[in-house]
Amino acid sequence: MSSTGDGTAAGSPLPLHGGGAAPVQKTNRTESAAPPARASTVIGYRGPTACAAAGITYRQLDYWARTGLVEPSVRPAQGSGTQRLYSTEDVVVLKIVKRFLDTGVSLQNIRAAVRHLRTRDRADLARMTLMSDGATVHECSSPDEVVGLLQGGHGMFGIAVGVVWRDVEAALSQLHGERVDTGETLVGHHPGDELARRRNRAG
Repeated sequence: MSSTGDGTAAGSPLPLHGGGAAPVQKTNRTESAAPPARASTVIGYRGPTACAAAGITYRQLDYWARTGLVEPSVRPAQGSGTQRLYSTEDVVVLKIVKRFLDTGVSLQNIRAAVRHLRTRDRADLARMTLMSDGATVHECSSPDEVVGLLQGGHGMFGIAVGVVWRDVEAALSQLHGERVDTGETLVGHHPGDELARRRNRAG
């Protein structure tokens, strides 16, 4: 994929960016006119659970929420004693942010990528690969687009969003969630928890 002098992809739609942040470039040729409608989330995950599934510290989670980088979409903090609740998609975004930071992508680029991810629905995310050379984040929706970027001669790394989503779902299934409508705690199916329950019954 060729690039123009201003950093945008030649022949691609206008990059999504703002506030001076570097663009998230789309390598495919279609763009929805508006963000897709989101289904209401009925299960939320508290901060410690989100941290465990995303592989981040609570300090990172709290800082990213307070600075607006990744805010909980199920329930934000509302004063003393209120627990934030994160959706599965929120945790996926948290994990992607962590990977970007670990590979040296700037915070401005990460913010642009997060804004872009928030406009995509589950089907789009499942087939999306985010590629970055550290200076720009690209969205690829097919293997050919990934190969095209790699053939550009720049050092690139990629994040397969669908794989991250499956990893997060597997992690969350072993942890505790909370029903938003009733507040009921849903116990995960962690093998260690089951072993502990059996030992308790035996004792």
